[in-house]
Amino acid sequence: MLHHVTMSYDIDVDKMLQVLRIGREKVSDKGIASAGKRVDPLRRQTGLPREEIIDRMTAHFRGRYGLTEDHVTDDELRRAEKYVAEKFATPEWTARVP
Repeated sequence: MLHHVTMSYDIDVDKMLQVLRIGREKVSDKGIASAGKRVDPLRRQTGLPREEIIDRMTAHFRGRYGLTEDHVTDDELRRAEKYVAEKFATPEWTARVP
């Protein structure tokens, strides 16, 4: 299933806040005390294993919107591996902290 959203199964909130360095201005205009209190991973909400959450989300989307079964082609996989090698697995990408 491909779904674009900011969602986490489990997360180290303290580490996330360290890396993102969210300032008070960013959260104060949203009327919240802290960004950490806004993070509520799916594991904590449901108590379910990751695979079960994926299965339930897939079943929900299938029932509500219909899904088309597909697979990653060899060409798509080769291109993805190339992007990983050339960009996404490099220290410039993985170790950059703005």
